[in-house]
Amino acid sequence: MVNPTAWTDDNLMSLQSHVLAGERDHPEATGDFSWILSAISLATKTIGNKVRRARIDDVLGELAAENTHGERQQKLDVISNDIIKACLGSRANIGVLVSEEEEEPTILRTRADGGRYAVFFDPLDGSSNLNVSVGVGTIFAVIRLPEGGGGGLEAVLSRQATMVAAGYVLYGSSTVFMLTTGTGVDMFVLDHSIGSYVLAKRGIALPPSQPIYSINEAYSARFPEGVQRYLDWAHRSSYSSRYIGSMVADVHRTLIKGGIFIYPATTDRPEGKLRLLYEAMPMAMLVEQAGGIAVTQDGTRVLDLHPTDLHQRTSVVLGSTEEVAHFLKQMDSTS
Repeated sequence: MVNPTAWTDDNLMSLQSHVLAGERDHPEATGDFSWILSAISLATKTIGNKVRRARIDDVLGELAAENTHGERQQKLDVISNDIIKACLGSRANIGVLVSEEEEEPTILRTRADGGRYAVFFDPLDGSSNLNVSVGVGTIFAVIRLPEGGGGGLEAVLSRQATMVAAGYVLYGSSTVFMLTTGTGVDMFVLDHSIGSYVLAKRGIALPPSQPIYSINEAYSARFPEGVQRYLDWAHRSSYSSRYIGSMVADVHRTLIKGGIFIYPATTDRPEGKLRLLYEAMPMAMLVEQAGGIAVTQDGTRVLDLHPTDLHQRTSVVLGSTEEVAHFLKQMDSTS
């Protein structure tokens, strides 16, 4: 017989209730997170609806314009960016917004005027896959800005700026909201019948090992020798390859199933391709909070990097502890 109360404790816990409950455990909490995450929740539910209706509403495909990285923008990149800015811009505690789609930060208000936080985001990661209905997503990080100063670009890149929350929303067969505020990773799923993200799993734990690697091997001729050595080792060790081509989808699979996600530098991108502030660092925080490791290809911890530019790029290697150790061993090998 089905226990009618077996699902109520978690599946009736909304994202907002979960955040508020966490704040009750911290008497010093001001309610800032609930306001910011409420805005992100609204924005991503709206984006998810746009993604589902993209072909019906004829918003698939590229625009003539390119973004700040010289990449051709998808129509939904711009729509998603506008949605997030509209939702977050009304929150009085947010001072700065930094988007992949815009070269300059959006300065909303100074620290003195209440802008205590910045939000970094990639509004629609993997958007070029929309035409073939592959899972895409939104990546975000919430940054507490340092006391004093104007709260602008200098504050965003300050060593005193602290990432206090990170997450992503995957728009796939279900809409999944992964969140960390520094005390583990929790997974929420959008229940369309009530229009709310509900808690699906507490304390996501990344398996310590799993013989799966995720990398775009089409570029292997451009990879450093150490990365090529690792791939040879993985082939000999009967590893499985899983690569979707959407960072949110690939990292989500890695978090749930275990394994390793690798986005190395190449001869034509010697600094790496992924953006540090709004792709690498949020994912690194999530992976570490789930018990994994996130480093650059030379073994530097991603969260120890100090950004000097809004759109700084980096290589990324993240996933299960043992799998990242195998990778770094091959990178260091001279045999």
